[in-house]
Amino acid sequence: MKCIPLYSSLPPNLQQRIFEPPPPAKANGAIGRKVVVSTNIAETSLTIDGVVFVIDPGFAKQKVYNPRIRVESLLVSPISKASSQQRAGRAGRTRPGKCFRLYTEKAYKTEMQDQTYPEILRSNLGSVVLQLKKLGIDDLVHFDFMDPPELLNYLQSLDDNGELTELGSIMAEFPLDPQLAKMLITSCEYNCSNEALSITAMLSVPQCFVRPNEAKKAADESKMRFAHIDGDHLTLLNVYHAFKQNHEDTQWCYDNFINYRSMKSADNVRQQLSRIMDRFNLRRTSTEFTSKDYYINIRKTLVSGFFMQVRISSNIAT
Repeated sequence: MKCIPLYSSLPPNLQQRIFEPPPPAKANGAIGRKVVVSTNIAETSLTIDGVVFVIDPGFAKQKVYNPRIRVESLLVSPISKASSQQRAGRAGRTRPGKCFRLYTEKAYKTEMQDQTYPEILRSNLGSVVLQLKKLGIDDLVHFDFMDPPELLNYLQSLDDNGELTELGSIMAEFPLDPQLAKMLITSCEYNCSNEALSITAMLSVPQCFVRPNEAKKAADESKMRFAHIDGDHLTLLNVYHAFKQNHEDTQWCYDNFINYRSMKSADNVRQQLSRIMDRFNLRRTSTEFTSKDYYINIRKTLVSGFFMQVRISSNIAT
């Protein structure tokens, strides 16, 4: 038996393994099997020849935007009937096949929605609006498919008439969510643009921490060595600094349960963002690490972009 994983961030050369033939039959007559363990990328993106059996668990990971807390999350959610049919259709394309669904017929008929919600209904459209404004498409507020982009007003990237501000024009040049773009631009005022670049780059790539099943405790202990009392953003900054201080060493990444590919991607993103900053003469500076203002300035920069996520403690016992 040959087992092959398949997911979108898998390198293309490894994705191609799904097209390899199954192992040859053994001398005693046992047939060789190829098993592909896939995310929902296999629903519609490609056809794998020779699939005989499909096992459908009835769930998929979906990116969902929560407008109340203004955060995008990757959630495990039940699939729709349409997705269920797509999965079943993977079997029997080139030969007879069968789909085994790990949910009841009653659940299929009564609990699953007919169609998957379009991504435009479950995504943060802030960066899309900025790009459309930059292209000269003006009447966005009255589109039926979109709520008024209040976040962009709060970030001062759109004025009260829905027009791009000078700040908004610069933000639209960054391939980032508006909050991250605002944070990056503001970081120059607080003398911490180098650190903001690193944090933004780390937030723009897949999870950098690796937690294998056979070494969960060791991985958790390793992660704690990078942890910062002020939260995840500064923890990611610690990881990036350590990666660079260790000369981007693959062995260091392996020993510390860090995803080398994610770190290299972050480094590439950082360089791209640096070039955009240079185009607008946004200074790349850092507060002296020994200064008491080093972390204060970084926190101020984070709040400049993510003030909508600030929580106020009421000091009321619950």
